[in-house]
Amino acid sequence: MNRQKQQYVTIKGTKDGLTLHLDDTCSYRDLVMELEEKLSVNQTNEPDGPLVAVHLKVGNRYLTPEQEEEIRTLIRTKKNLVVESIESNVITKEEALIWKRETEIVSVSKIVRSGQILHVQGDLLLIGDVNPGGTVIAGGNIFILGALRGIAHAGYYGNKEAVIVASVMKPMQLRISDIMNRAPDYKAEERNEMECAYVDDNNQIVVDRLQLLTHLRPHLTRLERRL
Repeated sequence: MNRQKQQYVTIKGTKDGLTLHLDDTCSYRDLVMELEEKLSVNQTNEPDGPLVAVHLKVGNRYLTPEQEEEIRTLIRTKKNLVVESIESNVITKEEALIWKRETEIVSVSKIVRSGQILHVQGDLLLIGDVNPGGTVIAGGNIFILGALRGIAHAGYYGNKEAVIVASVMKPMQLRISDIMNRAPDYKAEERNEMECAYVDDNNQIVVDRLQLLTHLRPHLTRLERRL
C-alpha cells in the first residue's frame, strides 16, 4: 500500500493574495523542490495580469538571508507573483538582544546633574532627581522616582505612545517622539502627587494626574496580575 506523500507546502488564496504555509520539519532542499512543483502547477497563463501578493509563513524554521533570497527569486520567476512578506516564529540571537534592549526597563539610581545626559534604549526607571540642565532620554517610557527639573525625552525613536512620569513634575522641557513643549506653570504651592505627561489626540503634550494613566495607556502594564 502506497503512502500518500506528505505535503510540505500548502497554498491558500485570500483577499490579500496567496498565503503559503511552509512545513518547518522537513529539509530545506525538500521544501524548495516542492515549492517549485506547486508554483509551476498553479502558474497563471495570463502574463499581463495583475501582480499577486504572496505571504510566506515558515513557522519555526529560520531562513538565512541566502535562503530567503533564493525563495524570493524562485517565486519571482513565476509570472505575476511577488513576495509581500515572510513570517517566522524564529529570530536570531542578535535580533533577540536588540529586542531586549529596546523593550527592557533599565533601572538607574543616581542624580542626573546639569550637563549630564542619561540615554537608554528601552524604558528608563530613574531612582533620583533630574536637576536643571540635566537630560534623560529613553526609546520607551520614562519613570522618575524623584524630581524632574531638567529635560526628559521619551519615545526617542518615534514612539508617540510613550509617557513621562515623575514624582515632582517641574521640567525645563518635555519631549515625546518629535513633539516638544514646556510643562505648564504651576501655582506657588508645592504639588505633592505624581504626574504623567503624554501625547493627546490633538498631538500635544499634556501633563495630568498619574491616576489617569491606566485609562490613557491600558497596555502599559506588561505583567498580568492574577487575583
